[in-house]
Amino acid sequence: MIPGMTYCIGVLLQEGLVMASDSRTNAGVDNFATFCKMTIFERPGERVIVLLSSGSLAGTQAVISVLKQRGESPDSKGHSIWSARTMFDVAVVVSDAVRQIERRDSEYLAKSAAPFNASFIIGGQLKGEPPRLFRTFAEGNFIEAGSDTPFLQTGETKYGKPIVDRVIEPSTSLSDAMKCVLVSFDSTMRSNLSVGMPIDLACYATGDLKLTLRQRFAPGDTYFAALSRQWSDGVRQVFRGLTPVPHQSGPTSEQQSEDRYIRFKSPT
Repeated sequence: MIPGMTYCIGVLLQEGLVMASDSRTNAGVDNFATFCKMTIFERPGERVIVLLSSGSLAGTQAVISVLKQRGESPDSKGHSIWSARTMFDVAVVVSDAVRQIERRDSEYLAKSAAPFNASFIIGGQLKGEPPRLFRTFAEGNFIEAGSDTPFLQTGETKYGKPIVDRVIEPSTSLSDAMKCVLVSFDSTMRSNLSVGMPIDLACYATGDLKLTLRQRFAPGDTYFAALSRQWSDGVRQVFRGLTPVPHQSGPTSEQQSEDRYIRFKSPT
């Protein structure tokens, strides 16, 4: 089973959804490969569902294959991406597929250095309900984003999260959210080699019931390079403009601490 770290993020806004994933999979420092981590299920006018996958590549690809086969099978008995009545039901369908693959492979991976690991971010809208966003875990359970937590991440999240925390709120525009998400990828890639381009970006406007935008940013992309440069220059400019640390006259804090220690130890 091919292991791999990735970075995926889904953002739930009043205007819709923004979702993105990188494409790097690695099995060691000298074995990098590129695989798309974004899968789209779309029937214009009825439903749009975007899946972002993180974890072992063999596991996540097996789950996606199960979902596609169930959707094409007349014997799925309503338990498929296409027949799900709500986005919650879609999350259940994905979780059940994760558990099916885990049961199939767990015995053989029990002694492996790369155990089964597959998690997904699931976002979209079905006709008759608002857009919703979920994140599943390797165990098959899942959580849902809301107004208090309007974004969900998986994979190598720690480098991009501080930026998203400062910018994203439910009222953020789709345009600003896309820029924020791309900046979070730029920051992540600067700090971690296991995340890399191409970056797949999807944007969905509430009520459209068809994908508004899907774009891939390959290495050397002009817009992404300019965005990265503008962000770096802007951070440096803001940093230089920060108020200097105040200089306090008199004894230093170390001296004050030493004085207090001496007074405490001195006999009365």
